[in-house]
Amino acid sequence: MGFRCTWVHNANELIVGGVCFYLSYGKIVGEEVLAKFKHNLVVHESDLPKGKGWSPLTWQILEGKNTIPVTLFEADVKVDSGVIYAQEWLEFDGTELIDELRQAQAEATIRLCREFVANYPQSTTLGKQQIGEETFYRRRTPKDSELDLNKTLAEQINLLRVVDNTNYPAYFVYKDTVYYLQVCKRDE
Repeated sequence: MGFRCTWVHNANELIVGGVCFYLSYGKIVGEEVLAKFKHNLVVHESDLPKGKGWSPLTWQILEGKNTIPVTLFEADVKVDSGVIYAQEWLEFDGTELIDELRQAQAEATIRLCREFVANYPQSTTLGKQQIGEETFYRRRTPKDSELDLNKTLAEQINLLRVVDNTNYPAYFVYKDTVYYLQVCKRDE
């Protein structure tokens, strides 16, 4: 698109520039890093200020939601609190597993970022402050993938949709033994 870009995996490696996108970056950056750029942008899967924090897409699927907002906003020292520039909504049918959810999330992220850059600097004039009560999601742990043997599979289908077979697989404990389940769709 005619811009010079640098790609790094650690905020300490960032050099001064115009716009910085923090995508899937699991750390909070401080004022000195934010000061290196005119705009510091984050994409977050929630209707900010609701759903700040960790793994918002996963938590919303666990809540039974299949309409998920994806929000492009300005990073601020206070986590997930900056001006919102753009938003789109993902629609799921309730059968998608984690890889499909992540793919849709990635595609929405790319669209929002490309649109911002394509219309820059006019895109910065569309910013609006976050309004309303803020809520936060906690960081997920492997324990969050444990199935409850006293519930049906149907009652736990959303948990099965969001488990990662490699990093945080579904499991249950029976007679002091841990059993892991692999969740996948049948190939057609």
